[in-house]
Amino acid sequence: MTKKKGAVYSVVALMLCMAVYLNWSYNRGSSDEGYETMEDFETGKMLGEAALVDGDAAGTIENNTAGGMLSEDYFAEARLSRQQARDEAVSILNTTVLNEGADEEAAAQANAEIQVMAQAAMQESRIENRIVAKGYKECVVFVGDGGINVIISKLENGLQDSDVAKITEIVMEETGCEASAIKIIETA
Repeated sequence: MTKKKGAVYSVVALMLCMAVYLNWSYNRGSSDEGYETMEDFETGKMLGEAALVDGDAAGTIENNTAGGMLSEDYFAEARLSRQQARDEAVSILNTTVLNEGADEEAAAQANAEIQVMAQAAMQESRIENRIVAKGYKECVVFVGDGGINVIISKLENGLQDSDVAKITEIVMEETGCEASAIKIIETA
């Protein structure tokens, strides 16, 4: 019976890894998808692409290429990718929970994993909100088994020790983890 449980856990873990990999590979796709002709590619016209009707498109979002800075879209894309990967993993775990052939322990383990993911999602959201409330422009947080990564938008004077202390304190209060498990990364 123990071998069967181990096999079920292994399959669930493998499916979770596959879902994350497929999500990653699907989302990284090539940037020229959706163009009908070479002329559309060169002019930047894409079928179904939204256009700014009133206002200056260059002024609404910081240019990603100037000065090597990441655009504000990076943070939205990172959150979306994180949520999609989590949704796929929960879907796979729900399949195990709802599978009538799965034993009770496998279903309980899958339920526990879902709870861990939900708790991580809540912690990430609270940490991001508190960091922005402290006056930082934008950030995205990833809570995982290996630690917590905080990616923060480039600061005018660069990331100072006082900034690191504030952010570390917020993360420690929300998660109860040690400072050594926290990585704070400033975008380029």
